Amino acid sequence: MIVKPRIRGFICTTAHPTGCAANVQSQIDYVRAQGEISSGELKNVLVLGCSGGYGLACRVVSAFGCGANTLGISFEKQPAENKTATAGWYNNVAFEDAAAAAGLYARTLDGDAFSDEMRERAIDTIKADLGTIDLVVYSLASPVRQHPKTGELHRSAIKPLGEALDIKSVHVDKGEVVQVNLEPATPDETANTVAVMGGEDWEFWMDALKEADLLAPGCQTVAFTYIGTELTWPIYWDGTLGQAKLDLDRASRAISAKLADVDGAAHVAVLKAIVSQASSAIPVVPLYVALLFKVMKEQGIHEDIISHIHRMFATQLKAGVDMRLDDDGRIRMDDVELSDPVQEEVQRRWPLVTTENLDELGDLEGYREDFLKIFGFGFDGVDYDADVDPTLGRV
Repeated sequence: MIVKPRIRGFICTTAHPTGCAANVQSQIDYVRAQGEISSGELKNVLVLGCSGGYGLACRVVSAFGCGANTLGISFEKQPAENKTATAGWYNNVAFEDAAAAAGLYARTLDGDAFSDEMRERAIDTIKADLGTIDLVVYSLASPVRQHPKTGELHRSAIKPLGEALDIKSVHVDKGEVVQVNLEPATPDETANTVAVMGGEDWEFWMDALKEADLLAPGCQTVAFTYIGTELTWPIYWDGTLGQAKLDLDRASRAISAKLADVDGAAHVAVLKAIVSQASSAIPVVPLYVALLFKVMKEQGIHEDIISHIHRMFATQLKAGVDMRLDDDGRIRMDDVELSDPVQEEVQRRWPLVTTENLDELGDLEGYREDFLKIFGFGFDGVDYDADVDPTLGRV
């Protein structure tokens, strides 16, 4: 079949097999070009949420920058003869093929990472294939979570707290700068968002791995957050998402205490704003990102996902380095985004941006390009008019 992007709202319902492979290969090529990060420090890495975004980048850097064996977990839709899989399914296949060619162990488990069943599958796989884990990357992104203990289905709600919010945003498809009005979250919506995006599941994973004696001495674990600036705080840090991220901080402290006897530690890493399926669903954020990208590109300091994660591994997760921690113990990787030259210019442009001058002040085209690349579209060297097998002969 000939695969073209079909966009509905903030998701694309198709993914291009060859384009997704090109995406993975481009990340591998970047990491290899930077040289070896470490030699033998990370032997075995578990990536929860491995199929895209920061999770995929962590898996690529672990394998091709550190020479690590990787076990990945994600929840993907498989392809059919007349229907594509999710982009993550193709990313996982491409990564495993590249790792095998490089002589690296790489296995992916497909299923609900929030479930106890998946934890048991992962534990059995680690016992059989790896022995112990040196680094656990927690990068799960989902709007829903079925609680493994109660069976309750929790749904997140991205809303402000306290009172309604009227704020500037952008309609990405139409390229229109608009005002949006968002109703405040109810207490139940806030609690559900914390249940989905907070730190409880991260704790469950680390408890299960420790109980099974699968954590190597000095084992580290990292989960990701975003803080941003006052432009995004009303919908992000000061909203339901912020409450979930504060719970992630709580979990980090609790996990670190439990890892003390293996000389391990847990950290939350504050990463930069990117284009992702998750961020595209958050009002305000796409407009902020469009302005941010324009400014950072003009200043010659823009980082894409793989270069950002590579910097994190090379400067913060490598053995013997002094981590750049804030007062709450978070690893701060948003230092470039929050630098004064960047933020002063973004904040100058924010009240000025309109539909008419968006192309001048922001990089909406770059935002759209990055969004399509998530699904394998827009890569040089890929023939998007060619007939491809969506199953890759594997289903």
